[in-house]
Amino acid sequence: MNKSELTRKIAAQAGLTQKQAGAALDSMMDAVQNTVADGQKLALIGFGTFEAKKVAEKKARNPSTGEAFTVPART
Repeated sequence: MNKSELTRKIAAQAGLTQKQAGAALDSMMDAVQNTVADGQKLALIGFGTFEAKKVAEKKARNPSTGEAFTVPART
């Protein structure tokens, strides 16, 4: 299912127009992204848990050339 299909399904089930359902979905996605970006954990029971995780720096190798390089730490 893609975003358009989800928007249509939300509109049908909630009795909203597709434009209203799209705005609600966009608002929810923005809230989740902003919460995680602020370093907080978001748990929606029955749906999922969202949180940013820190990944340490690591060594890697380019499979084509065999050249070793370092992948920097990231969140």
